[in-house]
Amino acid sequence: MSPLRQALDDYLTIRRQLGFKLEKDGRMLEGFVGFLEERGAAHLTSELALAWASLPGAAHRYRCRQRLSIIRGFARHLAVIDPESEVPSHDLLPAQRQRRLAPHIYSPEEIAALMAAAGALTPPLRAASAETAVGLLGCTGLRIGEALGMDRGDVDLREGVLRVHAAKRGRWREVPLHASTTEALRRYSRLRERHCPHPATPAFFLGARGERLMPVTFERIFRRLIAQTAVQSHGARQRPRPHDLRHSFAVHTLLDWYRRGQDVDRQMPLLSTYLGHVAPSSTYWYLQAVPELLQAASDHMTRAAARHAHASQPAQDRR
Repeated sequence: MSPLRQALDDYLTIRRQLGFKLEKDGRMLEGFVGFLEERGAAHLTSELALAWASLPGAAHRYRCRQRLSIIRGFARHLAVIDPESEVPSHDLLPAQRQRRLAPHIYSPEEIAALMAAAGALTPPLRAASAETAVGLLGCTGLRIGEALGMDRGDVDLREGVLRVHAAKRGRWREVPLHASTTEALRRYSRLRERHCPHPATPAFFLGARGERLMPVTFERIFRRLIAQTAVQSHGARQRPRPHDLRHSFAVHTLLDWYRRGQDVDRQMPLLSTYLGHVAPSSTYWYLQAVPELLQAASDHMTRAAARHAHASQPAQDRR
């Protein structure tokens, strides 16, 4: 084992002991060390780091900058034990973040149509899993990995609460459910136990053969459902995605708050926590990305300004 690879193993071990999974970062750094070894490099240099970060597989400049940032963390560790190694400067590869594409916002009717199409699949266990998963994503805004990653012990049907292990950064949160959602999950549980009483996995959602329903399988089923229901994309992408169900939940929640005249700024941190966003800024993005929300926010501000102007008038002027 080369000194660079040994240093990488030590770095990943320390970071993972601190609670960082580093699954993707670890694979990327292993590729980077392989890149250094192929070139016979004994030390990490900014020139080599920049060359690897800019390889064709990371064509977008922002992605290149992300790759360089991953190297930088390892470089700081390496510089402590190897003074000849360099830490790439933050000035390298300046880039703006990629523009997020506007999502497709499913209407309640479209979600109902997708669930009906899923319920008609065969065999019955696949149909029930797909139908219930679509409904759960639509009414909770969970990420696909979060929903399909749940085990039976994570679903408390007595209290109506999900224990969600976040797909990002290894956090978890509790997600309260509406009574109707709890009842739908209870019905699914009974059907699952009837069709697969002794599954080999603790997963809550099962595939057709009793295995955990995986995201790649669900994505394939979902594309079929989109084709059957002829749902047309109103977002920036050519075809609606399962992840757009999460966006739809957020948008419909915000629209409902605006229509009821609630203080959206005060409520926003609650929605961010529910969705598992790191900060409300991730949730505020919807106000810019979705025209309906932008219009609702504008109308809300106009009404607020009118109320303020009316309240500021002298009493005799308001008669």
